[in-house]
Amino acid sequence: MSAGSDDRVRIVSKEMLGGGWAKLMRYVIEVRQKGGDMHRLVREVEDHGNSVAVLPFDPERQTVLLTRQFRFAAHLNGHDGWLIEVCAGMIDGGETPENAVVREAREELGVALRNARRLRDIFVSPGASQERATLFAAHYRPSDRVSDGGGVEDGEDIEILEMPLAEAGKAVADGSIVDAKTIVLIQAALLAGADKF
Repeated sequence: MSAGSDDRVRIVSKEMLGGGWAKLMRYVIEVRQKGGDMHRLVREVEDHGNSVAVLPFDPERQTVLLTRQFRFAAHLNGHDGWLIEVCAGMIDGGETPENAVVREAREELGVALRNARRLRDIFVSPGASQERATLFAAHYRPSDRVSDGGGVEDGEDIEILEMPLAEAGKAVADGSIVDAKTIVLIQAALLAGADKF
C-alpha cells in the first residue's frame, strides 16, 4: 500500500532535515487509533533507497559465500565494526532487484550467480528507515568466479569468506554473525535444508 492510499494515515506536512547519501525527512502525520480518534505524531524517517541481499550456496560442497567488511555505524554502537554479512547492496535507479543482485554478486564476490531466486521483501528498520530489502537465494560453483571481487565503490574493502553452511549456522548461534539480513538468510537455508535451498 503506497503512502496516502490508507485513510487511517494522513501526512500533514514534511520537511527535509538533511540530504546526501541519505535523505532525512521530518513528517507530521495523523494516524487513526484503534478507538477511531486521529492522533498526531512527528516522525523522522531516513531514506537511502531499497536494497538486495543474497546467500550464494554451493549444493555440492555445502558451502556459502559471505563477506566481511567494516561498518562504522556498528562500531559506534559498541561492536568492533567488522561484520560478517551476506552479499548486499543498493538498487540503482531504474534497476530491478534481480539485476541488482546479479551486479552486486559480481562486484562484491566476483561470482556469477546461478538460479537467483527471490525469497521475500523485508523492512530493515521500519521504525526509522524506509529501506526495503529483497532477499535472494542462489547457487554458485568455484567455476563461476568472474573476478577477484572485493567491491568497486570508493572505500569498499570487502573480504570474501567461504564456509560450510553448518559453520555459518554455528556463527549465527554463537553471536559471531549479528547482521539481521544475514541471520534471516542463513536460517532460511538451514530450515529449507541443503537440498532445497
